[in-house]
Amino acid sequence: MKLAPDPLSRRRFVEWFARGVLGVKLAGAAARGSPPAGRRARADHVIYLFLRGGLSHVDTFDPKPGREEMAGVGAIGTSADGVRISEWFPRLARNMHHVALVRSMTSTQGVHERGNYLAHTAFFQTPTITHPALGAWALRLLGPSAGGLPGNILINGSPQHPGAGFFGPDLAPLPVIDPSAGLPDSRPAAGATADDVARRSALADDLGSGFLGRVARRDPAAYRALRDQARALMRSEDLKAFDLSAEDPRLRREYGDTPFGQGCLLARRLVEHGVRFIEVEDSQNWDTHNDHVPSMRRMTPSLDQALAALLGDLANRGLLDRTLVVMATEFGRSPRISEVTAGRGHHPAAFTWWMAGGGVKGGYVHGSTDEAGERVAAAPVTMPDFNATIAHALGLPLEAEVRSPSGRPFTVAGDGRPLLSLFS
Repeated sequence: MKLAPDPLSRRRFVEWFARGVLGVKLAGAAARGSPPAGRRARADHVIYLFLRGGLSHVDTFDPKPGREEMAGVGAIGTSADGVRISEWFPRLARNMHHVALVRSMTSTQGVHERGNYLAHTAFFQTPTITHPALGAWALRLLGPSAGGLPGNILINGSPQHPGAGFFGPDLAPLPVIDPSAGLPDSRPAAGATADDVARRSALADDLGSGFLGRVARRDPAAYRALRDQARALMRSEDLKAFDLSAEDPRLRREYGDTPFGQGCLLARRLVEHGVRFIEVEDSQNWDTHNDHVPSMRRMTPSLDQALAALLGDLANRGLLDRTLVVMATEFGRSPRISEVTAGRGHHPAAFTWWMAGGGVKGGYVHGSTDEAGERVAAAPVTMPDFNATIAHALGLPLEAEVRSPSGRPFTVAGDGRPLLSLFS
């Protein structure tokens, strides 16, 4: 083992406009800007796997063998020398030589919504501003992805996702609600020809050009960009990326017949079609306040299956070296199981996230917790630090400032600093 120390109402308007004028339903995606000169990117793509509810660390990726905190759950060896994980992940154990575990994650945010927000944005949630999530930053600072698809896509996303924040709707992730259903409403309405769409678009341009010239705010121009992106997407041959029926049925079964498993398979297809940032959320309830062990025993097999299939599939296709796979969650869970509920409570003081691919050292462990998993014992890492590490892998300029509409300057990971020791 290697060791080392208010957008909802606007969105509704855009969707109404797109349906009425273009004959297509949409929700935001895309990019602007250009890649910084001489960027040293290690990854071309990110697959960000987010487990809602707060995943326990002591009986997943930071086991404490033989201790009462494990509640009888065992630890197993893996393909990474000296690295042990929970017995609930036998398939992932065979792929741990790709993974760098960060066992010293720590946070002050022990409430779901705040933990979710900090994980996605690297900033604390406030009532006065919505910060952009990392995928929106990638598009803002690097520009569009290669190919004809949006560069920021969210699969199985929850309403709590901050999206593009103050950047505006043209940088928001394109939501995919059901990864097995393709991309609904991505073709012109029945009976609408290409000439019809072109004529309606030209009419919209004529009607809106005067307004855009008189209004200094950037939102109207962003909505026009969003409409143009929707029109381009309707014509794109890359829409076939969303068709999972084109995959070998045996491979689909390897990923698992769950929204998360099929979402991971879709993420791999989107990488092949040049999409820069894909997030897949697991909607299983990892908030195990009650009956923790039976709940984990029920839920972990599908998670183990999907994670192992994704890493193995990317590696077999030669995609893992340029694709950074990230697993994140809101916080950890209490190492001590409640005698009343048989569950684990929220525990932001110590938890585990991990990375694989994209130039990251495989079979590597950064940091540690104490014997019980209560506190970080060595090399603490904050969520902003972890986000800065993702940004570093993508080649994002960490010091580049972007101003909010109120004029306040922000950077991609706030005060986070990348974990350079994670890279080979």
